[in-house]
Amino acid sequence: MGNRGTSNHSEGTDFILVGFRVHQELHIFLFLLFLLVYAMILLGNIGMIAIITTNPQLNTPMYFFLGNLSFIDLFYSSVIAPKAMINFWSESKSISFAGCVTQVFLFALFIVTEGFVLAAMAYDRFLAICNPLLYSVQMSARLCTQLVAGSYFCGCISSVLQTSMTFTLSFCASRTIDHFYCDDRPLQKISCSDLYSHKMVSFFLCSIIILPTIFVIIVSYVYIVSTVLKIHSTEGRKKAFSTCSSHLGVVSVLYGAVIFMYFVPDRFPELSKVASLCYTLFTPMLNPLIYSLRNKDVKEALRKIPQKKIFLFNSFLTVI
Repeated sequence: MGNRGTSNHSEGTDFILVGFRVHQELHIFLFLLFLLVYAMILLGNIGMIAIITTNPQLNTPMYFFLGNLSFIDLFYSSVIAPKAMINFWSESKSISFAGCVTQVFLFALFIVTEGFVLAAMAYDRFLAICNPLLYSVQMSARLCTQLVAGSYFCGCISSVLQTSMTFTLSFCASRTIDHFYCDDRPLQKISCSDLYSHKMVSFFLCSIIILPTIFVIIVSYVYIVSTVLKIHSTEGRKKAFSTCSSHLGVVSVLYGAVIFMYFVPDRFPELSKVASLCYTLFTPMLNPLIYSLRNKDVKEALRKIPQKKIFLFNSFLTVI
């Protein structure tokens, strides 16, 4: 086993996560960077969920999807960040076989679910802008629930297939994973099994997940842009584009990094790790910032929080 001396565990139960190939002194900087980003992820996404669930005026399909997006971002970043931070200080940098399986399964579950939720959000914006008179009828609470439940179902099916397929491989050449978390592609590199069928199935899964969701998003926004350009009011066009530009920016960053990671030949491992950071940490951090700073409803809800605290405090004093 590669790096045999770095772990006290048995060969059959441990993997070694190499992480970033940088000088040891930079591990402190990376730990602090991960800690800062992860703290912002927790604060931003928990805050968004709290604001959406406690404000009746945000009880709309768009915020229902946004709340689920924050939930997904919160959990799949939590699958990656804590273990990566621990390994910056650990000499062994080991992860158990069960821990590796758990990372692959949960990350695949949440990242695939996020792709379908983003597609559902694009469809929601399409109905809201292109067919506003029938929006409340077409985008019913039942349909919203079905779209989110379907997203989790697709994520679960894809995750089960991906995880079971990955861990039927034999890892006899090395157990040193050149990445900062367990992922299918770096695990393929250390396998001594025939990877042809595995790569074909992985490519097929990526294609049926990424291409349909991208298609829905692109078609939705083609119709949205076409409709917005027909609006005569400059203020109306500005408001419509402002509503959609945040979502489109998030989608571009996420899908750009995922496509680079899984469809481009992995000739530069360190560059692939940086691309992984975009969708494992930076996108979950930016989502609540983008949606809150560019959204009047969310900003209004944030302004009301101090007022609610003052009201509750005064009520408490009155009771006393």
